[in-house]
Amino acid sequence: MQTITVDWDHPADPAPELARAHVRDYVRTGGIDGHLWHGVPTLLLTTLDRATGRTHRTPLIYAEDEGRLVVAAAGWGARRHPAWYRNLTAHPEVRIQVGPVVRPAVARRATAEEREVYWPALAALWPAFDDYQEHTDRAIPLVILDPTPRAHH
Repeated sequence: MQTITVDWDHPADPAPELARAHVRDYVRTGGIDGHLWHGVPTLLLTTLDRATGRTHRTPLIYAEDEGRLVVAAAGWGARRHPAWYRNLTAHPEVRIQVGPVVRPAVARRATAEEREVYWPALAALWPAFDDYQEHTDRAIPLVILDPTPRAHH
């Protein structure tokens, strides 16, 4: 079995210029510029592309509950799940940056019960999530990000 080397330190940033600028400001300032976006908390999620093996970084609105972070795979209400979500279903090991702190995490889809609890919290932060859900045929998944202890070298 071949071991792949994952370059977590040099991910591709999103293509839309506004998202790319948000990510670059977030990284450059350690979250001072960018952690709050339109008044809501955001994190940077880095996933491993299921096809290319490259890493990609995406800014996402999040809620926090006892150390775990919750994000919505809303994709602005698109018909398909966003690429980052499809990537983490294939490779649940991810990296997250919240403010200046970058750490590994494991991603998983929220259970139906968790979705019932966390959806209102995310929609309270960003009411458009309810609009996105209303205008798409798919159930927008919620993703739980559980930070993992850092590996010691």
